[in-house]
Amino acid sequence: MQSLTYLDLHHASFGGLIPPQLGNLSNLQHLSLGGGDSLYEPQLYVENLGWISHLSSLEYLFMYKVDLQREVHWLESTSMLSSLSELYLFACELNNMSPSLGYVNFTSLTVLALPGNNFNHEIPNWLFNLSTSHIPLNGLDLSNNQLTGQIPEYLGNLSSLTSLSLNRNRLNGPLPSSLGLLSNLEDLVIGNNSLEGTISEVHFNKLSKLKYLDMSSTSLIFKVKSNWVPPFQLERMWMSSCQMGPNFPTWLETQTSLQYLDISKSGIVDIAPKWFWKWASHIDRQLIDLSDNQISGNLSGVLLNNPYIDLSSNCFMGELPRLSPQVSRLNMANNSFSGPISPFLCQKLNGKSNLEILDMSTNNLSGELSHCWAYWQSLTRLNLGNNNLSGKIPDSMGSLFELKALHLHNNSLSGDIPPSLRNCTSLGLLDLGGNKLSGNLPSWMGERTTLRALSLRSNKLIGNIPPQICQLSSLIILDVANNSLSGTIPKCFNNFSLMATIGTEDYAFFVLDYFDLYVENLMLVIKGRESVYNSILKFVRSIDLSSNGLSGSIPTEISSLYGLEFLNLSCNNLMGSIPVKMGRMKALESLDLSRNHLSGEIPQSMKNLSFLSHLNLSYNNFSGRIPSSTQLQSFDAISYIGNAELCGAPLTKNCTEDEDFQGVDVIDENEDGSEIPWFYIGMGLGFIVGFWGVCGALLFKKAWRHAYFQFLYRVKDWVYVAIAIRLNRLQNNLRVPRM
Repeated sequence: MQSLTYLDLHHASFGGLIPPQLGNLSNLQHLSLGGGDSLYEPQLYVENLGWISHLSSLEYLFMYKVDLQREVHWLESTSMLSSLSELYLFACELNNMSPSLGYVNFTSLTVLALPGNNFNHEIPNWLFNLSTSHIPLNGLDLSNNQLTGQIPEYLGNLSSLTSLSLNRNRLNGPLPSSLGLLSNLEDLVIGNNSLEGTISEVHFNKLSKLKYLDMSSTSLIFKVKSNWVPPFQLERMWMSSCQMGPNFPTWLETQTSLQYLDISKSGIVDIAPKWFWKWASHIDRQLIDLSDNQISGNLSGVLLNNPYIDLSSNCFMGELPRLSPQVSRLNMANNSFSGPISPFLCQKLNGKSNLEILDMSTNNLSGELSHCWAYWQSLTRLNLGNNNLSGKIPDSMGSLFELKALHLHNNSLSGDIPPSLRNCTSLGLLDLGGNKLSGNLPSWMGERTTLRALSLRSNKLIGNIPPQICQLSSLIILDVANNSLSGTIPKCFNNFSLMATIGTEDYAFFVLDYFDLYVENLMLVIKGRESVYNSILKFVRSIDLSSNGLSGSIPTEISSLYGLEFLNLSCNNLMGSIPVKMGRMKALESLDLSRNHLSGEIPQSMKNLSFLSHLNLSYNNFSGRIPSSTQLQSFDAISYIGNAELCGAPLTKNCTEDEDFQGVDVIDENEDGSEIPWFYIGMGLGFIVGFWGVCGALLFKKAWRHAYFQFLYRVKDWVYVAIAIRLNRLQNNLRVPRM
């Protein structure tokens, strides 16, 4: 074993203490150790790294998620390895790089990578002496830590650096101009910091080899001359939130090798130049992201040819552009595109479409949805909401077999919900709200057990809520408000199992690819306000049946939805009382039962709704005292008005004694404290045993019976004499003496 030169345990399935006996492998040149990627996989840890100094031949050391937080001398131990050229310690719980040290003896180090640790100090000065080593440092990665302070000027002296990664820290201040001296630098990654100040041509003077530039999510201002010709040819450029405007960066035309371009949120207020679209359609361009600017221009007739294109939240206008089959994700939401949508949907592609995600919501598109959906078989996400579309939803949309999310909300679509949509067997989100759809709520929707969110609000739907809807056990959002539905609320709502659990999140709204997470969004009316939910949508649990004609009582089964956060049953014809167990719904943040015909008392259990921040019980027939609790008394009186027989704070009406008596706790026979019923049973049995224990003995024992009644006669005589004496004294005290 001592002759072993290569040992790779990066993907090993064991955990625990790394044995110090590894230090006996004196000829080892390559060592890789890796812990588990999840909490459920075994974790490796080291208590003392001193053994590693015995590996005098070690050239390559890689550790991934090996817990080194117990080892405070890791730097001293590794720097004693005179042959070490590459050191990778990824996410190893390190918290100190010994910033006060002036010198560390890494005599052969070419790569130092310490990302994903817990360093929360400034970049240490000992890195400077690596520039004087006869073995040049090529790569430095300190990303994903909590490093503070400014980027030191001396980094510009590490002249052999080809890669510098300092992203995702807490670095501040300006970018040192000395970085412009790193003539061998290929990767400069400094995004997601608090950097500020102006960047000019000086910062790039000698960066002729630069290929990867990331300054995203900083406050840097990119200010160069309009005729600037960079010395580099970038392949990837991530500049989101880095201020490059207001003019469109014309120097991009010189970047003929660029594959990934992200200049979103960069403050550009300008017309996209004509050369840009031809430049962008080059076959090597993989990603174009211009979103969240104020870029304008008419895209009629423009051919989009990139796999990933995001033009959302700009000022583009005209008819929709043409697509090539290479486009897989296209986001043109929140612009001013106009004209009929059919020419776009029915365009003839030069090959089979690969489009998976299409978002053209919030534009001025008009006309009817075409019957050309067979051309778009690869679609998984489709959003055409907030436009002026009309006509019926075509049956041909049922041919989108891979569809996971369909948004057609806030248009003028009419007719029935087509039964062909039942063929979309992967559908997880369906939003048809804000249209003129009619007919019944389809019972076949219960077959789409993949559904997580169903919004049909503000249409003209009639009939009952079909019980088949309860088959949607994964449903977390149900919104059929503002229709003309009738009948009762199904008692089977307790089948919504994801609403019955607290603290769970659902990733069905996400699609992960090489670039980023695509986050679904949904407009919900919560606490009386319209809000768009996107990144937190996976956490939302909501039922809204308001503004319909529903009758009957509120099913007690709904109280078992312990994870439900928002419940709105207002503006219906519901009768009966609030379920006694509603206080068990501990996650409730908003409850609206207003404008119904509900009666009875407010359950005492509702005092337990500690997260409740919005409550509306107004305009019903509730009576009795409002239960006393910090939570229920914190709401304004408007939450309770319109209930003539209701009393107590925060209402001004005080309660009578009878109403106080009515307000006592109601015993729930199914509560966890099941000893309550047994108390009454035991009391009853005790009475029976005591009664017959005494009376039975008197019945069968004649002597006992005579003695017992003689005792009662004596007690009667004693009571009579005592009362007579007290009355006589009272009369004497009340006599008034004569003058």
